[in-house]
Amino acid sequence: MVVPSLKLQDLIEEIRGAKTQAQEREVIQKECAHIRASFRDGDPVHRHRQLAKLLYVHMLGYPAHFGQMECLKLIASSRFTDKRVGYLGAMLLLDERHDAHLLITNSIKNDLSQGIQPVQGLALCTLSTMGSAEMCRDLAPEVEKLLLQPSPYVRKKAILTAVHMIRKVPELSSVFLPPCAQLLHERHHGILLGTITLITELCERSPAALRHFRKVVPQLVQILRTLVTTGYSTEHSISGVSDPFLQVQILRLLRILGRNHEDSSETMNDLLAQVATNTDTSRNAGNAVLFETVLTIMDIRSAAGLRVLAVNILGRFLLNSDRNIRYVALTSLLRLVQSDHSAVQRHRPTVVECLRETDASLSRRALELSLALVNSSNVRAMMQELQAFLESCPPDLRADCASGILLAAERFAPTKRWHIDTILHVLTTAGTHVRDDAVANLTQLIGGAQELHAYSVRRLYNALAENISQQPLVQVAAWCIGEYGDLLLAGNCEEIEPLQVDEEEVLALLEKVLQSHMSLPATRGYALTALMKLSTRLCGDNNRIRQVVSIYGSCLDVELQQRAVEYDTLFRKYDHMRAAILEKMPLVERDGPQADEEAKESKEAAQLSEAAPVPTEPQASQLLDLLDLLDGTSGDVQHPPPLDPSPGGALVHLLDLPCAPPSPAPIPDLKVFEREGVQLNLSFIRPPENPALLLITVTATNFSEGDVTHFICQAAVPKSLQLQLQAPSGNTVPARGGLPITQLFRILNPNKAPLRLKLRLTYNHFHQSVQEIFEVNNLPVESWQ
Repeated sequence: MVVPSLKLQDLIEEIRGAKTQAQEREVIQKECAHIRASFRDGDPVHRHRQLAKLLYVHMLGYPAHFGQMECLKLIASSRFTDKRVGYLGAMLLLDERHDAHLLITNSIKNDLSQGIQPVQGLALCTLSTMGSAEMCRDLAPEVEKLLLQPSPYVRKKAILTAVHMIRKVPELSSVFLPPCAQLLHERHHGILLGTITLITELCERSPAALRHFRKVVPQLVQILRTLVTTGYSTEHSISGVSDPFLQVQILRLLRILGRNHEDSSETMNDLLAQVATNTDTSRNAGNAVLFETVLTIMDIRSAAGLRVLAVNILGRFLLNSDRNIRYVALTSLLRLVQSDHSAVQRHRPTVVECLRETDASLSRRALELSLALVNSSNVRAMMQELQAFLESCPPDLRADCASGILLAAERFAPTKRWHIDTILHVLTTAGTHVRDDAVANLTQLIGGAQELHAYSVRRLYNALAENISQQPLVQVAAWCIGEYGDLLLAGNCEEIEPLQVDEEEVLALLEKVLQSHMSLPATRGYALTALMKLSTRLCGDNNRIRQVVSIYGSCLDVELQQRAVEYDTLFRKYDHMRAAILEKMPLVERDGPQADEEAKESKEAAQLSEAAPVPTEPQASQLLDLLDLLDGTSGDVQHPPPLDPSPGGALVHLLDLPCAPPSPAPIPDLKVFEREGVQLNLSFIRPPENPALLLITVTATNFSEGDVTHFICQAAVPKSLQLQLQAPSGNTVPARGGLPITQLFRILNPNKAPLRLKLRLTYNHFHQSVQEIFEVNNLPVESWQ
């Protein structure tokens, strides 16, 4: 006996009544079989019912592609009930990937020209949902005619369809430009809201449209002023705010029209001040309007007093109980801190209070803004707050906080002693989270402050005696004790409390570091070298040091074993040279292009503007072949070993007398890409200690009017070279010369082969995806010879 097909309501009840997924699949499979049979029989009366059931099955996630052609048949039908389900099915089952969607173009064109408003509404909704570029070009004249139809219902849908067409085919801007001026005189809420959205899309995608609509700024200002003072209709008011959705859209359009245009900005200044002072902030709708007003003031060429008002509004947002409002306020103040630094500084206490937020996203934004607010006048107070936050902040924020404190201290340190104390506090509190160069920077800072050698070695000895788990701190302390151990035993430092230390205690502490399971190989290398240097700085017998050195001559770690064997040989065969070889390290000045590049990077990171923070874990190295890049695959290529930046790899060889190598000649920068204001520049550094290594800093800048988002730069070199890509500083390049993105390429070229570089750039600009693949063959000869 054949089971009859279910009605839609019965099918829904039976599917909901299924107790297991297997029962649900069984019900759906049976009903899909009935639907297929009905489609094959060509039943025109119940076709729309069968398709409605199939659409419900599709919404549950089951395949329903066999109903695509039935959608076309129902759309071509003359009955409204068939067209309604057919257009709904087309919106759900068809898209640009299916060629079948082009078959309904003629049906939509006929329905748009029929004059039946419900049918025209269905056709416009379908076109605005799944219309491809080809359909938009073919049907643009019909939609343009409907923009000026007397029916508000049709005009509203035609405007939204025109917005979709502009997004799909920006060159259609000239088609929809003339009707917009007339539509601005409408009083209907839906039409006016859609018209503002359409003009916004036109201005974002067409410079000609932007110049055209700057003439209607006074009209837009009058519309918004009417909204603020009297309102259009009470039915669109929310919580006492007159039509906040329309106000927000107008403010966004004014922001685009007033950007980099003096006359337009001057026209809207008074209105923005009126909106900022008269909007009710007790409800969320008023806060939304106020926030858009602030964004508009920030983007246009507004008066100085108006910008201060915008900053004060954001400061009031920081006191709001809603976390979302506080978050957008912190984000906006971070954008303003460079242009209106003094105005943002007034709200520094409130920003610091936000560091104590339990919400991770709020505390992260507050940390970025706090670091950006640090300057030479408030560095002491801000560092106290940030160090207190470092002690209690979540683990995922410690790396960013520690790095930010170190960079800010390097830029604004009032004295060297304060700088040393700050770094020591960071190493003591969060030593495992600091950057790799923190040890080298602190040792150089201490080495350059001769008057603070005794103070530094005593502070570090006390810190090391209390805790040997923080490896960067242990490394700096071991280095300092090895260099200035004689000052530690002298006890002539008047700046701290007297400390009586004998030689045995110092040697025992370094032996404890060597034997600790927490010590890294690099840390043990520092401690062993410190013991060796103490052999020339202590007055007692060196037998204990010689015993320790000889023990590590059989260590499993090759680096440590080599050092111990060399030190033991120095004791046995070259004892007369030991004092000269183990003299105090001379001060190495940081100069040359590498130091300039590091200073530039430190400044950019300390500003913490719109750039995303550097991730704590760098992304995996990408080694791509030239041909693989063109194919989009990487193939089975072995990754080069990571270049170890740890201080342990830089221990000076025993018999190599330290000397400062001459600075190499700087390699000229090279601009390799430019398109619509987006530029890509390469700068080169070849470290003197490793001539086979080339460091390329890629800098992406954006001088256009729109932000560049989702920016990715990939590179490829010939197989004879090794390439390692470091993590970029972010993926968004702000417009109008904002903070650029930087990324470091490390290329090993031991054979000095001619360098060729192939780059692939992908990013979004002006709401369009851009991909560029090009080869760079004009690299400077100094970069590889």
